[in-house]
Amino acid sequence: MDIIDRAVSVLMHDGLIIYPTDTLYGLGADAFSDEAIEKVYEAKKRDLAKPISIAVSDFEMLAAVSHVDRSMEEFIEKFLPGPVTVIIPARKTIPDILTGGAGMIGIRIPAHGVALQIIERFDAPITATSANLSGGKDPQTPEECTVPRDLFIDGGRLSGTPSTVVDLVRKSIIRRGTDADAIEEFLKSR
Repeated sequence: MDIIDRAVSVLMHDGLIIYPTDTLYGLGADAFSDEAIEKVYEAKKRDLAKPISIAVSDFEMLAAVSHVDRSMEEFIEKFLPGPVTVIIPARKTIPDILTGGAGMIGIRIPAHGVALQIIERFDAPITATSANLSGGKDPQTPEECTVPRDLFIDGGRLSGTPSTVVDLVRKSIIRRGTDADAIEEFLKSR
């Protein structure tokens, strides 16, 4: 069984994986399983009121879990896959715990082959929060991944720059990261 199949097996049993992305190491769990999501909050010691973003493998999966209008679609086509998290209205299929009760969900399509293969084979979104204790150092190396997990996928040293978080409803940057200047320009031109 290869590492991707092992990761999918862990996800199918409500387990936690640490996986490499184009930015940091992510803590992955089945985004549709309340039990798995609770494990993510426990592992990170994260406040339940704080939302957790998810990762999808393509636009089709993104559209299945969120409401996307034409202007959002333009942005997504330009910047994803890539180091960007878009905040958009969530569909009812997304558990409330992930949205912090706000009805909005952060979504990434990581530009990383391993992450995309896991999500594609799992055929559902997974959580995309960083693999560290809440408020801890962003995990750029395997040693910095300090949370409990059932499977670790070593991707070596990653870029270490967190994704830029963009609220596509308000057309504003919530957290500056990679490509923030280009994103700002794009949002201003719309």
